[in-house]
Amino acid sequence: MIEWTLKKLIGTKNERELKKARAKVIRVNELESRMKALSDEDFPRETARMKQEIQNGRSLDDTMFEAFALTREAARRVIGQRHYDVQLIGGMFLHEGCIAEMRTGEGKTLTATLPSYLNALSGRGVHVVTVNDYLARRDAEWMGRVYRFLGMTTGCVLHELNDKQRQEAYRADITYGQNNEFGFDYLRDNMKFRLQDYVQRELNYAIVDEVDSILIDEARTPLIISGPTEDSTDKYYRVDQVIPGLVPDQDYTLDEKHRAVALTDDGIEKLQKRLNVGNLYDPGEIETLHHVEQALRAHTLYKRDKDYVVKEGEVMIVDEFTGRLMPGRRWSDGLHQAIEAKEGVKIENENQTLATVSFQNYFRMYSKLSGMTGTADTEAEEFAKIYNLDVRVIPTNRGLVRQDQQDVVYKTEREKFEAVAEQIEELHKAGQPVLVGTVSIAKSEVVANFLKKRGVPHNVLNAKAHQREADIVAQAGRKGAVTISTNMAGRGTDILLGGNAEIMAKAAMGAPPEMPQPVEGQALDLTAYQQALADWEKTFAETKQKFEEQTKQERAEVMSAGGLFIIGTERHESRRIDNQLRGRAGRQGDPGASRFFLSLEDDLMRIFGSERIQGLMERLGMEEGEVIEHIWLSRAIESAQKRVEGHNFDIRKNLLEYDDVMNQQRRTIYKLRRQVLAAGAGMPLVEYEEDPKTRVKSRSERTVSWADFRELVLDAVEDVIVSLTDTYAPTRSSDSWDVESLQNAVKESFNLEMDFGGTGNREELQEQIYQAAEKIFVEREKEFGEDFMRFLQYRYLATIDQLWKDHLLAMDHLRQGIGLRGYGQKDPKQEYKKEGYEGFIQMLGAIKTQFVSQMMRVQARSASSAAEEAARIQKQLAQQQKKAVEGRGDAEGRLDEASVAAAARPAAAKADGPRVGRNDPCPCGSGRKYKKCHGAAEASV
Repeated sequence: MIEWTLKKLIGTKNERELKKARAKVIRVNELESRMKALSDEDFPRETARMKQEIQNGRSLDDTMFEAFALTREAARRVIGQRHYDVQLIGGMFLHEGCIAEMRTGEGKTLTATLPSYLNALSGRGVHVVTVNDYLARRDAEWMGRVYRFLGMTTGCVLHELNDKQRQEAYRADITYGQNNEFGFDYLRDNMKFRLQDYVQRELNYAIVDEVDSILIDEARTPLIISGPTEDSTDKYYRVDQVIPGLVPDQDYTLDEKHRAVALTDDGIEKLQKRLNVGNLYDPGEIETLHHVEQALRAHTLYKRDKDYVVKEGEVMIVDEFTGRLMPGRRWSDGLHQAIEAKEGVKIENENQTLATVSFQNYFRMYSKLSGMTGTADTEAEEFAKIYNLDVRVIPTNRGLVRQDQQDVVYKTEREKFEAVAEQIEELHKAGQPVLVGTVSIAKSEVVANFLKKRGVPHNVLNAKAHQREADIVAQAGRKGAVTISTNMAGRGTDILLGGNAEIMAKAAMGAPPEMPQPVEGQALDLTAYQQALADWEKTFAETKQKFEEQTKQERAEVMSAGGLFIIGTERHESRRIDNQLRGRAGRQGDPGASRFFLSLEDDLMRIFGSERIQGLMERLGMEEGEVIEHIWLSRAIESAQKRVEGHNFDIRKNLLEYDDVMNQQRRTIYKLRRQVLAAGAGMPLVEYEEDPKTRVKSRSERTVSWADFRELVLDAVEDVIVSLTDTYAPTRSSDSWDVESLQNAVKESFNLEMDFGGTGNREELQEQIYQAAEKIFVEREKEFGEDFMRFLQYRYLATIDQLWKDHLLAMDHLRQGIGLRGYGQKDPKQEYKKEGYEGFIQMLGAIKTQFVSQMMRVQARSASSAAEEAARIQKQLAQQQKKAVEGRGDAEGRLDEASVAAAARPAAAKADGPRVGRNDPCPCGSGRKYKKCHGAAEASV
């Protein structure tokens, strides 16, 4: 009651923030006449002036009013669009590091230009993150015209770009790109061997478009770069042959709600006989059991044409949230191979993780983060707890008049689709456009088949090219159009009632003439090209004018028919996805309507809402062929959705708690790598540190010299000495020392013959070893100079990467089995944190021990050999990194998209490199003796 009274008196937090923003909008509007008086040439000059003022200490907040007013006028002149006042408010919230919830059609793409331009004035870069390459390219080209007019540069990170092109894109003031590209570039950068080869700059400010899709829907699927193992694929076929004969409920239990399947005692007995295995749960059969479990999941939980399709002999994953195919992505942990066996296609090898990061932890690394979407308020709690992001709801520019009708529920799915087809046919005949939303490719085809029988023309969008999707969705508002879309395909494109004249003109005209390529030795004459382009643009303008007249007339007819009608054929697990579908109608005050058609056989109704809804059906007396429409049903369905959303939030939160362990370790390793790389690079090392309480990030920038690297190497030497003395001389007094073992350990680690007989105390002992090791290090440094340091730099990196890869594998194994600790009354998360930390500390110690051991054994044959060996290692490691391919992987077992890659094994050491003893550790980092590794390869030549 008190809370309600306070809200009435002082308003909600959102209302108070809107009130503050409206006062700021007045200040921006007051500058409009001044900006209109500027000449076109003045805009880049104004940008240069504000950049200089910010470098001199002026704050971005103080610059905001001028920057917003300047951007608004630039957009009006260049693309003919003037920001609405509500878009200015959206831009202010984005600049403050919040999520702006703006309805579909309110112009999120244009809104993002305001904070992008303002924050780019700092010179530290802005990333605008989209959900696919098509939108990244489109927005970069479209809004790039505004930025160029203002004197800013724009980049676009696309899948097909090479490293040089990516560097250029990231060095632009404002960079557009798909979320996967940003994440994988971060991972690839941290596998490189020269700081100059990094493509990304610091992670300064990001605006995430469709922020709920990227930070909520895709949060469970980490990005993975991995390399192949040598496991045979025959076992997948063998196990797959014994699964189809299992009987549901008798041999296994299936829990669709939690996406889990488990063998019963009868099933275990049956499989043991078929596989000729004594005990599936014997430690020696653990691998067989793993393959059985994955094959069972493949046959029971993963459906063809819903979760994946088979295309040209390849299993392709279907994105759960967009219905699009994801070529090149693979489920991890042997699941993809199990599905390949099930479908009888070629099985690819399993992979081992080389680098991984979740979207949750990647985007939390930005100094400032913000986002835009039409539907975020339902997930406000998660955005606040996980990302420290407030959700601000922006009012629409015009009032919403869309009519959202009550859901209708049928007993069977067949009746539901009959009713859907009947309503579509009626709407089509009346000239009212219809957008039909389905939850899978298979359901889209079902609707299409019902419409074919009735002779209703329609377009089906499922897993086609993004460009074609966007073009068809843009025309979904034409008179009588029927468009079937799987899970919001084509998002980012407005549906204009009556059709989109510009896209119609482009379809009629084709692409503009291409600029001729220069020919070596000949001057490039652009006269003919410029004339052809001018002719094309003139004809395009005339064609567009004709279509505008046609669409204007059609728009009036469509509006009189009731506008766009949205039909949902099933409720999604998340209310947000349903709201996205509804949001396609009613943009900018247009008329429209929406209705969801459901059946008791739908997954959501059957799995999550069955008991309550079935009870309602019985009380209402529902018979075959009847339809029920009641507010009780809508509330019961919404209640089921809320339960599922809460369940999914718990999954993501649980995953994040596990991933946070790896995240801290990853940041430590990557920081160490960058410190090693920065030596001699001539580039500043930029780092961020986050205050754990306030979550505010502080920025530091410094140059790392060879002297700094020298200290890093000697620190490693010192740490190894401390570790050895802690083991063999743990007390100050020499009485309890194991001197003989210590001498052997020093010989093994430092290649030094030492006598500690007369050493008095522990500190003297450590100093004695350190001085002997430092003497050899200084001699090599004097003899070979920077070449020796460069060799050590790459050897240090090779050691870090090898042991980090092994640690990732160990963490994967620990994560898979840690849940069993719960049976021993232990908290699996705490056990994972504890053992993960212990393993990480051991790995850091092993890195230093292995690196120091290799450094102390180097015997260069000539002054140039250290440099040659450094160059060889760099080339070898660069080739290994180049062959790695990225994918999406599973951290939970629910939505586990992929790990594809191929990483080359280290090449044998050249004969003219540093001399390595036969019993010394192999320089490749394998951990084996040289004579049993690359030494064996050389001996056989």
